[in-house]
Amino acid sequence: MAETGDVDNPTFLSVTPGGSHVYANSEVFTWREGVVSAYRFDRQTGTLSYINKQPTLGSITAHNTVTRDGTKLLVANYGMGEGGPDRSLVVYGLRDDGGLTAPLSSVAHSGTGPDAARQERPHAHSVTETIAGGVTMVADLGIDRLVSYRIGPDGGLTRLAESALAPGAGPRHVALHPGGRFVFVMNELDSTVVSLALDEASGRLTEIDTKPAVPAAARDGNHCADIQISPDGRFLYGSNRGHDSVVVFSVDQQTGTLALVDHAPCGGATPRNLALTPSGRHLFSANQNADRISILARDAATGRLTDTGRFIDIGTPMCVKIVR
Repeated sequence: MAETGDVDNPTFLSVTPGGSHVYANSEVFTWREGVVSAYRFDRQTGTLSYINKQPTLGSITAHNTVTRDGTKLLVANYGMGEGGPDRSLVVYGLRDDGGLTAPLSSVAHSGTGPDAARQERPHAHSVTETIAGGVTMVADLGIDRLVSYRIGPDGGLTRLAESALAPGAGPRHVALHPGGRFVFVMNELDSTVVSLALDEASGRLTEIDTKPAVPAAARDGNHCADIQISPDGRFLYGSNRGHDSVVVFSVDQQTGTLALVDHAPCGGATPRNLALTPSGRHLFSANQNADRISILARDAATGRLTDTGRFIDIGTPMCVKIVR
């Protein structure tokens, strides 16, 4: 097992497809500007080696992702407080050694939402590149929008479209259908899951269906978090903090509409993040307030989840990534 204590409050990380490099955000509420750190991972020795870090040009750095061509890292800043830089999305180049270049470009969102406590300003929560690549979508919880950008070869960003969701929805994380046609969004504030059709050329998203992520009686005390899709694109999995469950939906492969399958117990408390194994046979639930990553078995035919009783004890798990 590799371990490092050098990263201040790491809350989200990305791993390159081969598992050779890790990029970890530091989300520290007292900092006016976050950082993202690059590490090399040696599988044979099980060691993490620090390469470098870069400022994120914004506060409460929430999410990052490696571009599909492996040349850039995209970082989303949730943003809170005053003073310091306030960029919503930042692009970095990846050096030959896996280190981060200085920021290549950045953009800032503007606007508010109807929830005065949570939507007093933009809050970019995640950044997701399309299956075809070259276009990325930022889920902004503060303004109830998915904002699409084209990424240039030099890392430049061109805004393509802003797609509005229901007022007060609070979009947090995004999953992509492997066929590239559909996009699925987990809304934190109103506890819903939305399916949308993607126009790749324009970057515009058109809503298809919206379903509640929890039973009506549990809605007031729930805050949705992560969303994942099965390798075959037939089932969606979303984490419910408060209801402490993983909601399971089936996906109509022609229309993109959703049908509720189950609410499976997450095996702990406050499921912050989910990860499906490459085979799709298991789902890992990072249960933040239970200090446990629970391992759930997945039925590929029905999509249903069953707690295996196996788990990983670890303090305050925030993000889990599985690499082949």
